Amino acid sequence: MQIKVLIADDQAMVRTGFRMILEAEPGVEVVAEAGDGEEAVALARELRPDVTLMDITMPKIDGLQATRLLAGPTVPDPLRVVVVTTYDLDENVYAALRAGACGFLVKDAGPRLLVEAVQAAAHGESMVSPSVTTRLLGRFAQSAKPPAENPLTDRETEIVRQVARGRTNHEITDELVVSLSTVKSHLSSAQRKLSLRNRTELAIWAWENHLV
Repeated sequence: MQIKVLIADDQAMVRTGFRMILEAEPGVEVVAEAGDGEEAVALARELRPDVTLMDITMPKIDGLQATRLLAGPTVPDPLRVVVVTTYDLDENVYAALRAGACGFLVKDAGPRLLVEAVQAAAHGESMVSPSVTTRLLGRFAQSAKPPAENPLTDRETEIVRQVARGRTNHEITDELVVSLSTVKSHLSSAQRKLSLRNRTELAIWAWENHLV
């Protein structure tokens, strides 16, 4: 199956560079480009790409608002958005993930990480640039609010903890010696119990509640 990607960035040179990187990868197809936030939202809603790469600083509406419109908590059928930006400011990362993004990359992360982020998002997983992961998760871990009651089973808790540590589903199967279907089943159950929509939100919940 082809992974269909929409690239949203106000710089044509950046869009061209991303297109060249992604279309050199077997199984990835760039279906459209957008130069501003409004166009990105319109194209994404029309084309329903598997992954949208979203810059933050764009005309008309910024990438965070565009992400919220495509993947936010009130969207009934959210799309997968990976925010790609020049600036790895803590507030940008936090706002992007809260807006519904399933990944966050800085533009100098390199071609390989860009491809891996797209592939992870397309398969329902998430990826945050290694350069910001530790700092970001530390911020969530320092949340002032007391931990909420944990409604998860021991096995669900352990799998969510692995997700919060950045493990993929396949890495979790190896570490816990369980099947892939078991991992997916427990993750779905955890999301349902916690009213969360993706593994990024699960990871944030785990860090905020001091499970990691």
